[in-house]
Amino acid sequence: MIGRIRLPDALLLLPLILAGAANPSPAQVSTPDVSLVKRAVANELSGARDTQHPMRYQLRKSSPRLSTTKDILETKDGAVARLVAIDDRPLGPDDEQKEQARLSGLLTDPSKQRHRKQAEDDDTGRVIKVLRALPDAFIYQYAGPGAGSSGKVERFTFKPNPDFQAPDLETLVLTQMTGEIWIDPAQQRVVRLEGHLQQDVEFGWGILGRLNKGGWIVIEQSEIASRQWRIVRFQMVMSGRVVFKTKSFDTLEEESRFSPLPVGLGYVQAVQMLQRSPANTAKSPPGSH
Repeated sequence: MIGRIRLPDALLLLPLILAGAANPSPAQVSTPDVSLVKRAVANELSGARDTQHPMRYQLRKSSPRLSTTKDILETKDGAVARLVAIDDRPLGPDDEQKEQARLSGLLTDPSKQRHRKQAEDDDTGRVIKVLRALPDAFIYQYAGPGAGSSGKVERFTFKPNPDFQAPDLETLVLTQMTGEIWIDPAQQRVVRLEGHLQQDVEFGWGILGRLNKGGWIVIEQSEIASRQWRIVRFQMVMSGRVVFKTKSFDTLEEESRFSPLPVGLGYVQAVQMLQRSPANTAKSPPGSH
């Protein structure tokens, strides 16, 4: 579900439909048509709004300075997380006590979870804005078949559409991004997206901030259950200015160990599950589930 990620939670999808008979001759095979992008975007918009397939999973975030691993449960009230490892080592007694106290605080102060749920809804709204802009934001070109982790893929390159006018800050970055995406032809889902900023991106006439030319992102997605797709790897290396401060972003997020949860699970139940049954903290390979 591409829309669950932090935006990038920034994603593009292209579909692929092959025409022809069961054993077509070369003349009967259709080249993947980029005009089908609207169908793929519709699929991703549907996935972004999906609340009927909650998951429990492990999220490992790493940077040159630190890595953290969390056990995360998705609920109707928003996700609930428990820190289980720092730099791939289980928490010590002091950190474990702090984490237990934090979880207990969620039970006694429901407003904290309401704030998290609102932030998640805001993130989803931003993802939906980007998805809706994708058919018009880029010029796509078929780049041929390839091999991905899930098997055969179809590759497309993309570059900014000079006629596209970004309607908001969320879609402004699309006006300077080039890259390539790989599509699973059987399910018409993205397997990999790589995007590069070809020029600086100014936000709010340069007052709010700027992303510098040369930054890049990589997003990899996998089928983690029957026709359920999730981002399993997200990497971002960018630099820029936020208001008057220079910032550098060098982060890697890996999601693994997915397992389904009951639809309608509440955050109180999820907290109690985390308190009773800490997750296995051993690091999983990217994309495992």
